Amino acid sequence: QVHLVESGGGLVQPGGSLRLSCAASGSMFSINTMGWYRQAPGKQRELVATIRSGGMTNSVDSVKGRFTISRDNAKNTVYLQMNSLKPEDTAVYYCNVNAYIPQVGARYYWGQGTQVTVSS
Repeated sequence: QVHLVESGGGLVQPGGSLRLSCAASGSMFSINTMGWYRQAPGKQRELVATIRSGGMTNSVDSVKGRFTISRDNAKNTVYLQMNSLKPEDTAVYYCNVNAYIPQVGARYYWGQGTQVTVSS
């Protein structure tokens, strides 16, 4: 099994910054894509950004130029640096990891979510 622990959410004023972290642990053989999703009240969960094991990244247009996703493979950790935050970024942010365990194969795992609130 894979266990994901997220941290770094909170309340920030518009224009401010936050850094989210998500550490994966468990009996993983390898981790492939790591990413962040978010879900605002009354809306569907949406992709924010992903990063492959080789470092290739992808992000939704609304966060390009403001958010940066990165990972530390030695620590099995993915980060989301969020700058120039806007009220519309307010949501619960979820970590998502594609990990391979020999006994079960490659599966996607979700973190418990961390609240990000952007408000003055």
